[in-house]
Amino acid sequence: MNVRQIILPALAMAAIVLASNLLVQFPLNAWLTWGAFSYPVAYLVTDVCNRVAGPQLARRVAWCGFATGLICSSLLAPVRIAVASGSAFIVSQLLDVALFNRLRQQSWWKAPLFGSVAASVVDTAIFFSLAFAGSRFPWLQLAAGDLAVKLAMALLLLPPYRILVARLTKAQARALTP
Repeated sequence: MNVRQIILPALAMAAIVLASNLLVQFPLNAWLTWGAFSYPVAYLVTDVCNRVAGPQLARRVAWCGFATGLICSSLLAPVRIAVASGSAFIVSQLLDVALFNRLRQQSWWKAPLFGSVAASVVDTAIFFSLAFAGSRFPWLQLAAGDLAVKLAMALLLLPPYRILVARLTKAQARALTP
């Protein structure tokens, strides 16, 4: 793996994490923040990396997102939220990479869908319980809305996943052809 392979996905991951950390501060309604729509794209990035270049690159990209998220969260949010966010992110991303890798030989859609769904459930449970358990904040309602959007996005991101993997795989094949 070379530096050129990781630059674009790492920058994409950093942008998604930064956008999500900013957008989570803006409620759409009592059930959602705008961050619920941007965050699931992080799974798309690791899934495309995993399919095209393997789990090692996907894990490295996830760690880049973790570092970005930790820095952003520590500047934008209280410590409890930053710890919850970072913990939820890295655990769910590494779960997504591992589950995807286990399912990679099955139908094209199973690995990204099941990996993203499982990771979304874990991310939501870790983040909201660490960030808000024991507080007066109505977090269960927000967690339910957040999870519903993440699950919907797991389905909606399947066509972009398929298109990106096809294009990147063709580009890789052209680059290897003398």
